[in-house]
Amino acid sequence: MTYRLKIPESYAKKLGKFLKTHPELIAPYKKTVELLETNPYHPSLRLHTLQGSLKNFHSVSINLKYRIVINFIIEDQQIILIDVNKHYE
Repeated sequence: MTYRLKIPESYAKKLGKFLKTHPELIAPYKKTVELLETNPYHPSLRLHTLQGSLKNFHSVSINLKYRIVINFIIEDQQIILIDVNKHYE
């Protein structure tokens, strides 16, 4: 089962800035996104529900320091990418 990734323009802008600032994360980011499309429950992604002001969203890890915030809609097999940032930011 594959999932559809939806990339809003606001996310694309954030991602461009993020990867320009952190070019060493281009390969890990691509690997994370590919795995997210094929198996968002893969243990290495560490999919989990967020808390606080982001309580309606989930997060997957790029590495131990950076994450992708997602809106994970299981019914539609759709994943909307929201933000890319440091954990606990």
